[in-house]
Amino acid sequence: MMTVGSLFAGIGGFDLGFERAGFEIKWQVEIDPFCQAVLAKHWPDVRRYNDVRRVHGWRSESGWQDCEGCTECVERVDVLVGGFPCQDISNAGLRAGIDGERSGLWREFHRLIGDLRPRYVVVENVSALLVRGIGRVLGDLASIGYDAEWDRIPASAVGAAHERERIWIVAYPAEADDARDLLGARGVWESQIKHRGLCRYLGGFTAWDRALEPQPRMVRVVDGLPKRLDDRLSSLGNAIVPQIAEWIARRILEAEGVTGVEARPVADCAVDPVDGTTAER
Repeated sequence: MMTVGSLFAGIGGFDLGFERAGFEIKWQVEIDPFCQAVLAKHWPDVRRYNDVRRVHGWRSESGWQDCEGCTECVERVDVLVGGFPCQDISNAGLRAGIDGERSGLWREFHRLIGDLRPRYVVVENVSALLVRGIGRVLGDLASIGYDAEWDRIPASAVGAAHERERIWIVAYPAEADDARDLLGARGVWESQIKHRGLCRYLGGFTAWDRALEPQPRMVRVVDGLPKRLDDRLSSLGNAIVPQIAEWIARRILEAEGVTGVEARPVADCAVDPVDGTTAER
């Protein structure tokens, strides 16, 4: 079974998607206390770390190995995933760019890729990364010997009733004549961006494979929200779409010639990522 390390784990969107495809989540890194509580509920046996700036993989001249007795040394994994902070990249922020205080944590992601040398890296961020930092990300990956593919994939591509367009990057160690094409032909998402029918292209395991009824609009900036509700909305707003992560995970398994777990029925997918309840269909 291929293993996953999850950086900037949030409420576990990456973890849920990869786990559904048949991967084993080995560890998670997340600093927010509310998100840590959600992760602890859904992955009680997975080791968690608090601060991405402190965790590390240790390498000696003889290769990678654990630091004996170290509480912040992460285990080597096959796949390293994460959506590093977008606040300085997003059009909704101050647009400081990838060197901003929060989005600048990409350097820690890059450092850990170099430390751990995973077989695959999956990165997610807002689409504004295309103008505020993708050159830096791709250059950093290339500097440590990784090739990368990237594309814009919206939530609507897997049947959601909103756009939520994001950049997804899949990287792997550079090898001669190694064209893996894990994200499919360039442009397939662009042409299907408005069409929920693409969920069938993704394999039919989306939670939204049904006609969605109009939902009441929720205003996230109203004053006076209880703290727990505010935490919940914030964590959901920052979360990635697990169905896209699952699709990418299955493409990785195909590239590796590994059989993943069978996709579960659609009804089993509609799970609230925060409290774990299954929505009625």
